[in-house]
Amino acid sequence: MAKSRHYKKIEKNAVSALLHGLQSLANGIGRIFVKIFKICDSKLTIMIVPHSQGKVINFRTNVFALAFGIVLVVGIVSSFIYFKKQDSGIREELARSMRENRDLLASFDELRDENNNVLQTAKRFRSSLSQTLSLLGINQSSSVAKASVSDSDLNSLFDTKDSVSGSTKEASDMRQLSSYLESAIQPIEQIGKMLESQETLFADIPNIWPVRGGIGHVSQPFGQTTHPITGNWYIHKGLDISTWRSGDPILATANGQVVTVAYDSGFGNYVIIKHKHGIYTRYCHMASTRVKKGQFVSQRDVIGYIGSTGISTGPHLHYEVHIGSDVVDPAKYVNIKVSK
Repeated sequence: MAKSRHYKKIEKNAVSALLHGLQSLANGIGRIFVKIFKICDSKLTIMIVPHSQGKVINFRTNVFALAFGIVLVVGIVSSFIYFKKQDSGIREELARSMRENRDLLASFDELRDENNNVLQTAKRFRSSLSQTLSLLGINQSSSVAKASVSDSDLNSLFDTKDSVSGSTKEASDMRQLSSYLESAIQPIEQIGKMLESQETLFADIPNIWPVRGGIGHVSQPFGQTTHPITGNWYIHKGLDISTWRSGDPILATANGQVVTVAYDSGFGNYVIIKHKHGIYTRYCHMASTRVKKGQFVSQRDVIGYIGSTGISTGPHLHYEVHIGSDVVDPAKYVNIKVSK
């Protein structure tokens, strides 16, 4: 029992000491606040003395009001500086956005111009394709019109009213053009198949440039002209092709059989090839020949080389095309140049 009373006494003393300490702390904090309040409530007199003989201005305040005013002014100035910087950043961002917008507008105008150019090219393509299909007898209504969706062909494309504007119109035009080009694939494939099926026929008819690589130029056309040596008027029955040099390979312009390999005082070394459908071709003034009489040759085979034999003013090929007993203008049969 004695020990229990002893512990209770110690506990009571500890509680009393703790309460006394807390009371002392509270009193100390209270005195500090009182001192701070007294300091803040200290009266100040601010005097404004002008350099002139004007009246002295003075007003009274306290430390708290002065400190609050200083904090308020500093806050206002800081806010002004912050928002000023923000405003400068916004202005710079706005200027950058305006520059980007101008660049985008310029790019859009360029794209619109290119779009117009594509549409004009497509218009010419439509006209050329229509003419080609008509010449080949291909039914355009079944190959193009049916393959196109309603009002998606170029007729509707170029007759479109200004019902839409801006990028919407350009996008609509491009969709219609894409649809038409897709529908044009079928007739073009038909043309390709037709040409492929006629490849043998084309190979039997003279239709290529007679000098390998498509080089050379026409130095004397077919028809009435002045003889370069005698100066007399005469009918030039062939096409003179010059490369300004000797030795360039001469090609057979169609499949056929060599019927003549000879030399003539006027034509020099020359070769005559017989083709199907009563067509003959003659190649003159050769430096040398590479074929023999009776030999069968294919289109684009080398039959000799450009020279200046016979009556000639320089290295060139005199090329003739005969249909039966008629001599025709070879220019009509050399519209296709080979690049091999």
